[in-house]
Amino acid sequence: MRRPALGVIWLTVFLDLVGFGIVVPLVPLYGREWGAHGFVLGLIIASFSALQFLCAPLWGRWSDRVGRRPVLLISTAGAALSYVMFAVGSRVSDPAIALWLLAASRAFAGACGGNITVAQAYIADITPPEQRSRRMGLIGMAFGLGFIFGPVLGGLSLKWWGLSGPGWLAATLCGLNFLLAFGILGESRRPGSVAVERRPHWAQYVHTLRTPRVGLLVMVFFLATFAFSCFESTLPLVVSDNFALDLTHDGRAAATVVYLFAYCGVLGALLQGTAVGRLVARFGEVRLIIGSLACTAGSLAVLPFIRGEGHLSWSALWGGHGAGWWALLGALGLLSVGSSLTRPPLFGLLSNLTHEDERGATFGVAQSLGSLARILGPVFANTTLHYLPPLPYLVCAVLLLGTAAVLGRCWGVEPAGVVPGRAG
Repeated sequence: MRRPALGVIWLTVFLDLVGFGIVVPLVPLYGREWGAHGFVLGLIIASFSALQFLCAPLWGRWSDRVGRRPVLLISTAGAALSYVMFAVGSRVSDPAIALWLLAASRAFAGACGGNITVAQAYIADITPPEQRSRRMGLIGMAFGLGFIFGPVLGGLSLKWWGLSGPGWLAATLCGLNFLLAFGILGESRRPGSVAVERRPHWAQYVHTLRTPRVGLLVMVFFLATFAFSCFESTLPLVVSDNFALDLTHDGRAAATVVYLFAYCGVLGALLQGTAVGRLVARFGEVRLIIGSLACTAGSLAVLPFIRGEGHLSWSALWGGHGAGWWALLGALGLLSVGSSLTRPPLFGLLSNLTHEDERGATFGVAQSLGSLARILGPVFANTTLHYLPPLPYLVCAVLLLGTAAVLGRCWGVEPAGVVPGRAG
């Protein structure tokens, strides 16, 4: 395996997600500042995932044909341009034009969002099959750290440089990302790779989902992403209701939610970066995926029933009212373990089951369905939460347990017939 290439890919994913994390938390705030509410704001937020759902398979298939490097460069340049649009829109005085630029920047970023798909295919190309899950864990670590550092840098740039600061900072990081990849990153695809059948866009979905075991893993990824997006989009509301916090008018309450997400992100990043390889070596990919789904389901089943009072602080944790916070931190820790140990072994196994000349297309379909899950999950969770608060969490817990059971039952009886991946 080529370690310099791995380091560049890691930095590429990290910087890409830092830029994403700088801008995304500010989209709802900017939208409201310019008069967008309710349905319009929801459309702007969903436009990224919607365009990524449509375009991720195209980027993956193109990387199979022309190589990973050019697609990574184009995707990175597109992300930089989208953040420039965001920065320019934040300085426009006309609210209508500003909203259009905001929507266009998010949609364009989604359309160009092929970096994660192609980075995973690149890692699979240069890594022996037995090490792929571990290397996917390192990519997951970059993913998590990017989401931790991004919002912090976004807040600081907003404070130092005003409304346009976050956009320009994200664009600068993406520009550096492009220069790094252009100057150092080589091509991972072997010149002698055999051309594969070119399928229409939607036919690629059908082909991937009908491929034995590959289709099953892609659906597991879709359902796991759906459940996590339900949790992610409703946790602030659940904590606010169960711990009597006022997120709208109390800055300490909002900070509490930020701390909880940061806690989950740090735990997840550490696990993906340090533990995935050893756990896969001991249990194997399938058992690890099943165990991770069960952990996530157990956490989701108890989260909506944990109650307490007061803000999260050291004095609250060690005082007389800390039991609720300790229970919540324990449940979130279990969820972090489960969610962080699902993706790396799943994509490592997926790469081993997919021919190298279709790896990008397969990963593209998986990422596309993950984007669809991130659209459907928040809609389902926030709608059902309004009528019966525990319902979305319980439904997702049952869904994940059922998914784990189906995976365990089907894995040993499904016919083979896939071509193992070949490391470059």
